[in-house]
Amino acid sequence: METKKQPLFPTYQENVDYLHKQLGVDESFDVIHLNLEYAGRKMSLFLIDGFAKDKILHYVMKLFSQLEPKDLEPDPLKKLIKTYIPYIELGHNKDLNKTIDLVLGGPTALIVEGIDEIIMIDARTYPVRAPAEPDLERVVRGSRDGYVETIVFNTALTRRRVRDKSLRMEYLQVGRRSKTDVAICYISEIADTERVKKLKKSLEMIDTDGLPMAEKTIEEFISGRHWNPYPTVRYTERPDTAAAHLFEGHILIIIDGSPSVMITPATYWHHLQHAEEYRQKPLVGAYLRMVRFIAVIASIFILPLYYLFSTQNLLPANLDFIGPAEAGTIPLILQFLIAELGIDMLRMASIHVPSSLGTALGLVAAVLMGQVAVEVGVFSNEVVLYLAVAAIGTYATPSYELSLANRLVRIFLLVVTAAFGVIGYVVGITLWILYLVRTKSYEIAYLWPFLPFSYRAFRDIFIRTPIPLKNRRPTFLNPQDPDK
Repeated sequence: METKKQPLFPTYQENVDYLHKQLGVDESFDVIHLNLEYAGRKMSLFLIDGFAKDKILHYVMKLFSQLEPKDLEPDPLKKLIKTYIPYIELGHNKDLNKTIDLVLGGPTALIVEGIDEIIMIDARTYPVRAPAEPDLERVVRGSRDGYVETIVFNTALTRRRVRDKSLRMEYLQVGRRSKTDVAICYISEIADTERVKKLKKSLEMIDTDGLPMAEKTIEEFISGRHWNPYPTVRYTERPDTAAAHLFEGHILIIIDGSPSVMITPATYWHHLQHAEEYRQKPLVGAYLRMVRFIAVIASIFILPLYYLFSTQNLLPANLDFIGPAEAGTIPLILQFLIAELGIDMLRMASIHVPSSLGTALGLVAAVLMGQVAVEVGVFSNEVVLYLAVAAIGTYATPSYELSLANRLVRIFLLVVTAAFGVIGYVVGITLWILYLVRTKSYEIAYLWPFLPFSYRAFRDIFIRTPIPLKNRRPTFLNPQDPDK
C-alpha cells in the first residue's frame, strides 16, 4: 500500500515544521534536526543517528560554509546538486511523506529556503556483520562468503558473480509501517518475463504493517497453501548457489534484514541439491547425491517400515533379527513417538543453549535417550538404532524446511501403520505422493520432472551431470534461451 502523498507547503518554515512533527524529533532521541544557515539561506537537515555517515555530512557542511549567496544563482537546486554537493547518490522530490519514508530508511533530507524541492543525500550506513560461511550450507572446498542482513551487500555479492548486462535488480518496499526494502533479482534475457511480472505484482499487493520475519512473512503472503508443510521456495545464504539458479532462469527475492535469499520457483528436488556435489568431480558428486537420497528416503520410511516388520510377522525366519529382541515396558508405537518428541526437544534445546554448553547437552542427551532409557526398559535397543538412522537422514537433508516437513510425514506414516497395518502403510504413502503431486510452486508441478515426466531432467536429478554437458536450462522455467 502506497503512502498518501503530501505536496510541499508554500513556505520553508511550514515544510520544516511538518517534518519536525511527523518524524517525532522532540520525542525520539535518535531523530536529528539541524537548523543551519549557509550562503544567506536557511537550511535544515533531517537524519537518523546511526544511519548517517558523519564524515560525509561533515564534509558537505564544510563546503557549504564556503559558499557565497551569488554561488547559488540563478538556479540554486541545480547548483547544489551538480556543483556543490560532492556525493554520488543524490536525489530530490516534492513529496513530504515520501521524504519521511526515505529519512527513516537512512538517507538525509536537506531543505533549503527558496528551493521548492527537498534534496536527498543517500549517505547512509547500516550496522552489518562481515560475510561469513553459512552454517547450514557448508562445503569442504569453495567460497566462504555468505549473505548478510543488509540488502545492498547482498545485491553486491550477487553482482560479483553475475556480471551480466541483463541482470536486473528491481526495488520496491513492502509493509505499511516497516517500509522494508525488497529486491527482485533476475536475468532479463533468460527469466520468463510473465513470471517476473506476476511475482512483482504479488509483492506489490501485500498489505501488512511490516515484515517481522522478513522472507518467511513474504513467503506466507505469496506462496499460498498455508497449511502445506513443504516449502515452495528454496532458501540459500550462498551467493554462488543463488548465481547458479539465476543462470537457469530462476527469480530471486532479496529482503533487507535477512541473510536468506528466496529462490523461486523451487520443486521438491531443488531442496535436495547441495553445493558440495558440484565442488567435487562428477563421479564423486553423483555418489554424494545418491548417498543423500538414500539418507532422505531412510528418514521418511525406515521407522514405519521397521514397525510394520516388527508387529506383522512379515519377515522370513532368517530375518527375525530385525524385530526387537526384548520388548520395552511400553508399546512399540509409543516408544517411537516418545523418541520423536525427545529428538525435537533436543533440537530445540541445542538452539537455545549457549555454544559453550553444547557438548554437555549432547552428553546428557546421549545418556538419557540411549543407555539409561534402554537399561530402564523404556526403549529397546532396536528403537534407538533405527531412530538414530532416521535422525541422521533428517540432518543429511540439505533443506532445513524440507527436513521438518519430512519429519511430520514420518510421524504420520508411523501412526497410520500402527492403526491399520500394511494397508495403512501403503495408503499413507499413496496419500503422501498424491499430496505432493497436487502441490505447486508458483504454478509449477512440485514433483517435476517426475510428474510430469521429463527423461533428460529426471536423469540430471539423480545423476550429477558434468557441468560441460549440462547446457540446457530447465524447461519448466520457460527460459527465453533454453538451449544455451
